[in-house]
Amino acid sequence: MRVAVVTGGGRGIGREICQVLARDGLVVAAADIDAGSARDTASSLPGEGHLGLHCDVGSEASVDALFDSVEGKLGPVAVLVCNAGKLLLHEGRRPLVAETSLESWQDTFAVNTVGPFLGARAYLRHRRERPVEHGRIITFASVAAQLGGYNASAAYIAAKAAVIGLTKAVAREAAPLGITANVIAPGLIDTDMMKLAAGGAGPTAATTANVPLGRLGQPADVAAAVAFLASPAAAYITGTTIDVNGGYRMQ
Repeated sequence: MRVAVVTGGGRGIGREICQVLARDGLVVAAADIDAGSARDTASSLPGEGHLGLHCDVGSEASVDALFDSVEGKLGPVAVLVCNAGKLLLHEGRRPLVAETSLESWQDTFAVNTVGPFLGARAYLRHRRERPVEHGRIITFASVAAQLGGYNASAAYIAAKAAVIGLTKAVAREAAPLGITANVIAPGLIDTDMMKLAAGGAGPTAATTANVPLGRLGQPADVAAAVAFLASPAAAYITGTTIDVNGGYRMQ
């Protein structure tokens, strides 16, 4: 039995990731700051033994408690997906650097960067004591970090760019344990967060005009990439960023 922890698992992309991993036979612990939505996700998954748990990814105590709980109830975690993210706006629009408060900057980093750090640290500490086969750490950046952002704030761009560097460092340190660490960088994905960044507007022709595949991505597109990285088939891929953007950014 392989166990997966998915942060931000209560809704959107995180919920879809939980569904896909459960369909692949993993036992999933969906973690979310909204415990109710995490439990709803867990109860909707195929198979048995899934958990829905509260976790504030920016809190050291909360993340450590999450791992202690999951490993105590389900056994060693094989797959960690650091999906939880936060986008802050200023009066419904992207805040400029000059109007970004330090509190907002730190709040953005607490979820988007500190969260993956605390998650990866807790995971690696547990794996040193209880090794697993096909260990996986999967973090989330964004095409905004690669392009300088379209409607994303400087805080969000910087936080997601930091995740890319963090994951490379984790990949080197995790390799001797047989654990890989990779980043998913979604592009324009049809989620509530994207609609928030677009001022509440739904997808339009202009939204997808620069996407070669001609459509917005769906949560299932992102979840499929996560499922591959979590699988034994991805054993020789580590320290890399997988772009899921329909060709919006090519490198």
